[in-house]
Amino acid sequence: MLENAIPATVLTAVLRAPGASGPHRRHSIGGFSPSPWALDRFNAVLRQLGREQAPLDCDHLATAARELCDCSNALAATAIGVRMRRAAALDRMIADRDWQAANEALEVGARIVDYIRDRDDLIPDTLPRVGRLDDAIVVDTAWPRVADEVRAYTDYRRLRRVEAGLRGCDVHAFAFDRDDWLQAREAEAALAAHRARVRDSAYVPAPCATFRVH
Repeated sequence: MLENAIPATVLTAVLRAPGASGPHRRHSIGGFSPSPWALDRFNAVLRQLGREQAPLDCDHLATAARELCDCSNALAATAIGVRMRRAAALDRMIADRDWQAANEALEVGARIVDYIRDRDDLIPDTLPRVGRLDDAIVVDTAWPRVADEVRAYTDYRRLRRVEAGLRGCDVHAFAFDRDDWLQAREAEAALAAHRARVRDSAYVPAPCATFRVH
């Protein structure tokens, strides 16, 4: 998977870092210094999304920004891009009225999307390479709480497209909810199992014919 190729030191390590102490701490994040009020607000958002470790400070974020900038352009774009695609999937799930989330994913997802859309977030989005760093950290913090539901919704969209293709219509032209998705999954699994049995049986050696010469 693409996300498995991203070095942990770029984003995830900063989430586990303990509180920094001592003088000469860095305060510049890609040339930008956030206000203490904005940093407090950011940490409050992380706590709401499930962060239990010590609050992040500018030194943590500056270190992550520096590591992100030290990556190649392609890897830096991938590190941020994976998180933004996760947020986009959450946004689609929240907006889809046909999907009934099974847990708190909609509420948590809405908090993530609201933060990303907020123009007054911690780091200006216009900063080259690191402008989405705070957004990515927000996604990473909450992802364990929503990942399973997003994966379920992604598969729901896939099977809804399959059903639309079979019907020859648009995906919104017929009713297809979570129960329909679960039934479609069971049917798909049963079909795959049947095909596997047929394939395996085709390789069973047939009895050899006996030829006699008269």
